[in-house]
Amino acid sequence: MSIARFSPFELLLLKSRSQVDTAKLLVLAWVLVHRQHVSEGQRRRRLAQVSAQFRHGHELGPVMHIAQQQDLLAIQLAAEVIRKECSQEHSLSVMHQAITVATDNGELSLANHYILRFLADLLNVTPSTLSMLFQELTGQTLATPEDPSRDAYWRVHDAEYYAQKAREAEAARQQARDAQAKAEQQEKKHQQEEAQRAHAQAQEKAEREKSRQQQESAQRQKQYERTRQQRSSQQGQPRTAPPPDRTTRALAVLGLTPGVSQTEVRRAYRRMAQLNHPDRFYTGSEHQIALASARFQRIKSAYDYLMQNYS
Repeated sequence: MSIARFSPFELLLLKSRSQVDTAKLLVLAWVLVHRQHVSEGQRRRRLAQVSAQFRHGHELGPVMHIAQQQDLLAIQLAAEVIRKECSQEHSLSVMHQAITVATDNGELSLANHYILRFLADLLNVTPSTLSMLFQELTGQTLATPEDPSRDAYWRVHDAEYYAQKAREAEAARQQARDAQAKAEQQEKKHQQEEAQRAHAQAQEKAEREKSRQQQESAQRQKQYERTRQQRSSQQGQPRTAPPPDRTTRALAVLGLTPGVSQTEVRRAYRRMAQLNHPDRFYTGSEHQIALASARFQRIKSAYDYLMQNYS
């Protein structure tokens, strides 16, 4: 079996002269790691003191490292080794050492409070037995540990907790104010853009109306000039219009009657040109194409004449 498949703690057990002592060493190191106000050097010295009689035969550094990594699988394996290889009395001795290591400075940290109960459960030590051992060793009752998830815990143990909560609340309020101000600014910008678009549309509409009025005025002026010329012609003044017979013929070619405007002449030409263009008869005989060309030429000539001489 490849050695790479073993965890660091399993490798220590394989190399250990006493797997039980190595297991007890890890349990005690785990408790020491959670001692408050204790330096790393003090933890190592204390671990060396309590394990002076152990027969593990390896350095303490790797065990302390595993404990610092909070490797619960390794802790559970250590407890299983102790429970399997030791008697109930020996398990109580391990709990005795763990309580001593956790409280020999007169203070039990919250973490070790939970760890002692966890170890007792792993080693099949009942809660009542744990409480009795704790009472005998410390002279104090092992009370129910405080719950750090409850607000009351932080009210007592960490004055900075509420200051931090206040800062977080203020930061949240400021973020909400900033978001509201940004939303108001965006809304104001949106309203300004809408007002600008409405103004531009109003200007465009006014310009279209002005252009329409100018065109109507020009048409009325043109109609007035045409009427004036007709009246002058009726009064014997020299006529500037071409002979009516040719004009009538040109209008007839386009299917129009006298009195139509140049716009109607132009519209009629386009319609007649599309209907009689020679390209529409490219599949016919040469005679049909020739007739179409002649018709188209008459239509074009009539249109050119009317556009130049008809008003």
